[in-house]
Amino acid sequence: MPEPPTPSRRGRLARLGTAVAVLLAVAGYVAVQYVYGGKPSPRCTVVSANGDGASYEFTAEQAENAATVAAVGTSRGMPERAVTIALATALQESGLRNIRFGDRDSLGLFQQRPTQGWGDERQIMDPAYSAARFYAHLAEVPGYSRLPLTVAAQRVQRSGYPQAYAKHEPDAVLLAAALTGRAPATFSCEGHPGTAPGGPAKVRAALERDFGRAVRPEAVGGRTVTVPVPATAAAGGEAPRRGWELAHWAVAQSSALRVERVSYAGREWRVGGSGGWHEVAAGRAAGPGAADRVRIVTAQ
Repeated sequence: MPEPPTPSRRGRLARLGTAVAVLLAVAGYVAVQYVYGGKPSPRCTVVSANGDGASYEFTAEQAENAATVAAVGTSRGMPERAVTIALATALQESGLRNIRFGDRDSLGLFQQRPTQGWGDERQIMDPAYSAARFYAHLAEVPGYSRLPLTVAAQRVQRSGYPQAYAKHEPDAVLLAAALTGRAPATFSCEGHPGTAPGGPAKVRAALERDFGRAVRPEAVGGRTVTVPVPATAAAGGEAPRRGWELAHWAVAQSSALRVERVSYAGREWRVGGSGGWHEVAAGRAAGPGAADRVRIVTAQ
């Protein structure tokens, strides 16, 4: 039987563990600096439309996943409350990161388990699939929209810590209001383009992945994709709401899809711009800022 470690040996092991942790942190920082050319990792911000000063800041990765969760919900006809429940759940379960680890065999945004019938690993690691599975289970909860968020989420997740969802509700409410289009021009990202190739084809593929047949993107030519906004839209039945849902979705995906500019309803967001959305000059209103379509311009 090996001898138990002495106090001095335990101290050395503790110092070694600390040193390893520091080295890993430094390595992560260096990797981020390399990927983004010495710039900090891009950030996104959602602000309250109520003028109360509430806001939430998070990473581009989290924004991409949040936008997908919201889009899948509205494309299935789920109300904003359902999107709020889904976002709060994902914030608690994974921090809105598509992780490959968790308790036992839990995976992905919602920490769904293959052994519990949620799908296989490949499916669960697809944010659109995992979100759709969450909404399918939520829809089976009687009166979920009137239940406290913690109760509704727990009926789906069966978590060992059901009250933990509550602390994410304020942030989820802000996100859902923006990403379902109810709160116009409240969602913005720094949008430093990522390292992966982008372009109109990838934008159209991502729109189809998240919204299904609910949207019909068009290629204008070059680097531009336009998305017509139907007069009767799924997100609340109002065209402006659907338009802002699509516009905010494009901004949230700006790093992954190398989006440089998004225009809708007389306002425009630009990569690296300050202050979020800006009004478009009146002479351009019929073009990039038109209210009947969302215009997405990519870096290539």
